[in-house]
Amino acid sequence: MHIGFDHDKYTAMQSEHIRKRIDAFGGKLYLELGGKLFDDNHASRVLPGFRPDSKVSMLLTLKDQAELVITISADDIEKNKVRGDLGITYDADVLRLIDAFRAIGLYVGSVVMTRWRDQKTAVAFKQRLEKLGVKVYRHFPIEGYPYDVKHIVSDEGFGQNEYVETTRPLVLVTAPGPGSGKMAVCLSQLYQDHKRGIQAGYAKFETFPIWNLPLKHPVNVAYEAATVDLDDMNMIDPYHLEAYGVTTVNYNRDVEIFPVLSAVFEQIYGKSPYASPTDMGVNMVGNCIIDDEVCREAARQEIIRRYYAARCSLRQGHGTENEVEKLQMLLQKMGLSDESRPVIGAARNRAEETGAPALALQLPDGRIVTGKTSNLLGPSAALLLNALKALGGIEKDVQLISPTVIEPIQSLKCDYLGNHNPRLHTDEILLALSICAATDATAARAMEMLPQLKSCEAHSTVILSQVDDNVFRRLKVNLTCDPKYQTKKLYHK
Repeated sequence: MHIGFDHDKYTAMQSEHIRKRIDAFGGKLYLELGGKLFDDNHASRVLPGFRPDSKVSMLLTLKDQAELVITISADDIEKNKVRGDLGITYDADVLRLIDAFRAIGLYVGSVVMTRWRDQKTAVAFKQRLEKLGVKVYRHFPIEGYPYDVKHIVSDEGFGQNEYVETTRPLVLVTAPGPGSGKMAVCLSQLYQDHKRGIQAGYAKFETFPIWNLPLKHPVNVAYEAATVDLDDMNMIDPYHLEAYGVTTVNYNRDVEIFPVLSAVFEQIYGKSPYASPTDMGVNMVGNCIIDDEVCREAARQEIIRRYYAARCSLRQGHGTENEVEKLQMLLQKMGLSDESRPVIGAARNRAEETGAPALALQLPDGRIVTGKTSNLLGPSAALLLNALKALGGIEKDVQLISPTVIEPIQSLKCDYLGNHNPRLHTDEILLALSICAATDATAARAMEMLPQLKSCEAHSTVILSQVDDNVFRRLKVNLTCDPKYQTKKLYHK
């Protein structure tokens, strides 16, 4: 794949910039980490060369100075909100994040539950964390937030929250996803630190939108596409433009909250050290793009993928018409259509030829392979085998998996496990392939091609089963689906 982003340059430049910001505030900084810290797959998709753990690699250079505070909205716990990229709930992701941070040597100080109203599920999760030895603090809804500054910056506002005890100069505030209240936690801490005579500062580490790229740059528009459920909107930072006469990009929530931040700093220092939301950011991502066109094209594909994901979510009863309409407007604004994604037409043509569901995948060298429905294989499994053959230079008619391996799996499914469909799913076909690879060199070569599927684009003419969807996700294939099911059943596994 073409590379558009320099990971090593980013690690060095970003960590140095954060060190300077800590020093600027006298040695203590609350750094709000926007977006995902681990598994930032959105960033790695729209900035080829950015690694899902690039931010973690950078922060490891600061680990002796840093501690982590993880925030989660009690409302999200109550609603069982799910991370779209990993398919797990936000509360489960808190546990995953704690384990992941500890595994690499980062210190997790505590968890803060925001918008606390004694929600039943949130109370149970709080008790579970405490039994696991994790400190938990509660932050409460504040009437008039974020506009009633006088009330917010008072004992009845931020003052009602439980004070989060921290011990290190860099406090990294992160969350499983957006809308978890990270900024409010930071501002609350600044207010309460001031009451305790502790000098501290605040900065924001938000990857998107990228402040020094144009407003309509595809990478910034892709961020808008990723956050349609939050009603986020990219905009020119009016405060920065007024203060410096320089055009920069921010988003509506940061612009809206900026007067609150200024009011907090005015009470602490007498005046705000920041003239704009852009000033409070420390993001160096835009300075590390080395091939703009590569990133533009990657972002265009992301916008299309988000559109199809929203349409499928609506079909499944999870999304809203409003989200689909917003994404359709973004597609039109960027001049994008189905023709902008070659795998869509290839999959639909294959389905029309065979009269059954089909998939298409674009290989790293631009070739497109397809998979059709057969008596033996579902289209997902067929596509995987065809793609691995193409990558490994294996002839199309070569049989990678022996019938003596497939037949017992089909028997197990239908005769013992109660399945009616003998076709093998992707996980089953990969297991069968791995068995054959133990004694067959050609099958082994096909297995070795699996890593090359990473970042390949694929499209299905029907919504896939959860099993197949999960396999493509774990292989890091960028999959889209037409928003329809293979059958007219009401229940789909």
